[in-house]
Amino acid sequence: MATPDATIRLDLNNPVFQDNLLTLQKNERHAALDTLSKIRKLTWNQLYRDHGLKWEKITSIKPPKSIDVVYSLRITKSRRATAHRDGDFLRLLTIAPDHDATYGKA
Repeated sequence: MATPDATIRLDLNNPVFQDNLLTLQKNERHAALDTLSKIRKLTWNQLYRDHGLKWEKITSIKPPKSIDVVYSLRITKSRRATAHRDGDFLRLLTIAPDHDATYGKA
């Protein structure tokens, strides 16, 4: 059972997320990997409260089937990732090319 004090487990297996991550410029890719490294050391409560990550529920787009809610978080200074919580797993979905794209405004 998932608890707020559980350490976050990362799921980076989504092919869209992988493509987004691997095609980032080197400096942004390294910044994203630093953020992911930070996240895997946090509990869910710490993630929710972290001002730098800015965890937010996205209400402007409809989540894919089988996902109740999609969230965004800051993965680099200029990019946000989308993800959803599945138990203790943070399942990463995308890295948006810009802030507005994260919220379905392109």
